[in-house]
Amino acid sequence: MTPKPKADAAARVLRAERTQRKPAARARKGAAAVANPTARELLRRADPILRELIDARPDFRPRAWLRELPPRDAFGSLIFGVVGQQLSVSATRTIVSRLQERFGGHLPSAEDLLAVDPKELRASGVSTRKGTTLRALAERFADGRLSDKSLARMTDEEVEAALTEVSGVGPWTARGFLLVALDRPDVLLSGDLALRRAVQKNYGFDHLPTEDEMVQVAERWRPYRSLAVSYLFASELEKGT
Repeated sequence: MTPKPKADAAARVLRAERTQRKPAARARKGAAAVANPTARELLRRADPILRELIDARPDFRPRAWLRELPPRDAFGSLIFGVVGQQLSVSATRTIVSRLQERFGGHLPSAEDLLAVDPKELRASGVSTRKGTTLRALAERFADGRLSDKSLARMTDEEVEAALTEVSGVGPWTARGFLLVALDRPDVLLSGDLALRRAVQKNYGFDHLPTEDEMVQVAERWRPYRSLAVSYLFASELEKGT
């Protein structure tokens, strides 16, 4: 007997919820954690400017903002990353919320995304180019070339290489995935505009620093560049409020 369409839809929802539940729980737990004290002290000693930012935020939780994001697995994190290319955080969240509404209140799995007409993505505000990128990523998750487990086992360099094979996924998206989804400790978003502005303001540049200059400034932060980035993002957000 052929399964009823409603049963199929319900099964897809349950599968998506189960897939996203464990990563989401880990994200919530990580979001509550204060900054690693060893990393924090190394950064304080290595960089006097960061020392001021760190000392001004004794209870800083670098991943607290993740509480505001929807539950997501690796593919869901990439949806957020691709949708957010060249967009503000608020615009990204609006589009992601529309996607959730179209997929029963959750982010689509790879199989769910491949099953819908691309027009459905465009109706949610996803551009044609980004929709094509998401479908290419979905194909890799659906056929097993990419998965939560395989990505978690890869080195940072391997993750970036695997993701940037997909047209429309560049270093910014791949490194954002390393930082947000995999919580890797030594990631620098050297091309991120908000981070470059934060470095310009805090380090006294008379111009927006180039990516090469960002790499030079951040060299002293190794192997905890991710935490330094989080403190700088926080300083930029606070100045904007």
